[in-house]
Amino acid sequence: MVMKLKYPVIYECTSNNYSAYAPDLPGCISTGKTWEEIQRNIREAITFHIEGLMEYGDPFPQPQMSIEEAMTFHCKALTEYDD
Repeated sequence: MVMKLKYPVIYECTSNNYSAYAPDLPGCISTGKTWEEIQRNIREAITFHIEGLMEYGDPFPQPQMSIEEAMTFHCKALTEYDD
């Protein structure tokens, strides 16, 4: 049986590339030069992250944040970064 989990992802665009991270999976981040590349890369990063946790017998977090909560998390992080 394959379990399908959906984690919210925050995407950012800079003048050079895109970046993305999943707030429910600390440390799970990726970058890409194009929109298509970042979408593919963050999906791969999430899969790799969860597979690594499973391989070592570590629990992996169930998705907790809604899209709205993820955006609030992101905005708060940006505000703290600017201080």
